[in-house]
Amino acid sequence: MEKHVAKWWDAAENGMTVCKLCPRNCHIASGRTGFCGVRKNQDGVLYSLCYGYPVALQVDPIEKKPLAEYLPGTKTFSFGTYGCNLNCCFCQNYHLSRGVYDDQRKYDYIGPEVIIELAFTHNCHSVAFTYNEPTVFAEYAIDVAELARKEKLGTVLVSNGYISPEAARELYPLIDAANIDMKGFSEEFYSSMTGSKFHPVLEAIKYYFSTGGHLELTNLVIPQKNDRDEMIIAWLDWVDKELSRDVPLHFSACHPDYQYDGPPTDVETLLHIRELARKRGFHHIYLGNVFIPE
Repeated sequence: MEKHVAKWWDAAENGMTVCKLCPRNCHIASGRTGFCGVRKNQDGVLYSLCYGYPVALQVDPIEKKPLAEYLPGTKTFSFGTYGCNLNCCFCQNYHLSRGVYDDQRKYDYIGPEVIIELAFTHNCHSVAFTYNEPTVFAEYAIDVAELARKEKLGTVLVSNGYISPEAARELYPLIDAANIDMKGFSEEFYSSMTGSKFHPVLEAIKYYFSTGGHLELTNLVIPQKNDRDEMIIAWLDWVDKELSRDVPLHFSACHPDYQYDGPPTDVETLLHIRELARKRGFHHIYLGNVFIPE
């Protein structure tokens, strides 16, 4: 695999590197990777192991991201790598988020130019950074996005929003449309269910909104964890105050996966949440991962 020097890091004592891509600020010893598993310190230099090495490539309808109000009816060329900077016990894509590159295996290098070519070959109107957490391959995403902008191709980010302000300032202005997950509206939820912090996600959401890109937000609703009325109402109040009631909101059902063995989200819960949102003046509300009869 070709080496690609990472951005957003500092050298430290004893050959250590401090990664500043996300709020974890991993201190990484030589020969080791950070929490995400795809940023490695080799002899005091931090490298991105995933730059140019996607492990998932797919043509998707844009609505699958989910984006309901950006280029509806079009296709997007989606790709992702291994790695994630959260540790959600309910992860629906853990085979990628918790996957790692094997030194004994050969991976095909797919540079940014090839991604753009593939998007046009498949008649896509955009490229989507998705499947795992795109923040961990931000260098790759930036280079693809810059080329996409030159070719008048849309750029889509599907993200958990766990990113440092420094990295966000370089990546987010290049993104035409984003769907950012808000996992659960409390610090306790983020700590216990994702192994991370809550506040940086809200800051990332506000910053992306300020860039003027098209923003949609998703909340994966988990029974007895983040589905209480008080938590949902607090989330709606925050969006109303900090963003706009015109931001499309997605509330999606959770199905047991990875390390989570709780009950799936029932349709009635999602319908109730939709009614709460409507009563508070939100009208761009979408329910996902369930069949809603007409």
